[in-house]
Amino acid sequence: MSIALFVEILLSALLLATVVYCALLERKLSALRKGQDGLAETIGELNRAIVSASVSMRTLRATADDAGKLLQEQIGKARGMIDELSLLNVSGERIAQRIVGGAQAKPSANTLPTALTNRLDALRPRAAGGMR
Repeated sequence: MSIALFVEILLSALLLATVVYCALLERKLSALRKGQDGLAETIGELNRAIVSASVSMRTLRATADDAGKLLQEQIGKARGMIDELSLLNVSGERIAQRIVGGAQAKPSANTLPTALTNRLDALRPRAAGGMR
């Protein structure tokens, strides 16, 4: 066997090893590309989810602001009604004290005062007309 034949067999074996190594490397690179594509798809989905969550947060914040404003308006109205009811309560207590004071001052009088009777008579036609 000549040296030239030996060198050619050695080079052929090395070339075969290189081809096998390149085939393995190609498989690994294609797997890496598939993984990269999957990662890009996952990142796209995450990006869409973040945008959707951001829109939802803005909507939720706007709804909460509107609800807060409505609640503040209702609280303001309720406070106004509380003040009005307090005044009516105080006024009613004063009237009750006057009636009790008047009844104690005139224990023999069983009839209502004339002003109160006139006021009740003035109210009766309106109440009867409203019920028809």
